[in-house]
Amino acid sequence: MEYEPLSVRVWGEYACFTRPDMKVERVSYAVPTPSGARGILEAIFWKPEFRWVVQETRVHRSIGYASFLRNEVKRKVSYRSAQRWESTSEAFSADSTDMRTQRHTLALADVAYTILAQVEVREGVHENPAKYRDQFRRRVKRGQCHTQPYLGCREFAAYFGPADPDEGTIGECMDLGPMLYDLDYSQEARAAPVFFPARLERGVVRYPAPEEVGLCF
Repeated sequence: MEYEPLSVRVWGEYACFTRPDMKVERVSYAVPTPSGARGILEAIFWKPEFRWVVQETRVHRSIGYASFLRNEVKRKVSYRSAQRWESTSEAFSADSTDMRTQRHTLALADVAYTILAQVEVREGVHENPAKYRDQFRRRVKRGQCHTQPYLGCREFAAYFGPADPDEGTIGECMDLGPMLYDLDYSQEARAAPVFFPARLERGVVRYPAPEEVGLCF
């Protein structure tokens, strides 16, 4: 049975849906990636019995960028090192130049989107999808979430609420080039990135179904 897509409006001061072809500096796609949009939905509501299939994103504010430099830590602290510090006077410090570096970020500024997606119950689950759809709607209406949603990077918090069906899009059309769809974990050796040709059509970017790009979650 085909249901009407669920929708949620998300907005924030900054967003960065990082392009994987930029090796060092962070440069954002012009719009959310399918995996980025799905991450927002999963932060609001998720259960192992179903998966989110994002269908489209509607862009409500003009695409603008903000550029800034940030100090970032080069490597993570290992669990073994943290255990050693408990019994000694040693401590972790990121002040030394060999532990931190400056990186440039080209992020999106002042963004607002409406995400449309479907709930697909996983194989072997006999629950009615309407159950999860209603739970999602209630959580969006109340502003409840499992974890704080974010717009690509965790430091860029996303605010969310019910979608306004009368809110217009920016109306722009442009080719966005190859966009990261998701990572394919079917290969044992390594996760392989999967891309698709993305296009913004009158302020709306539509995503193919996972099966259309060769993915099966």
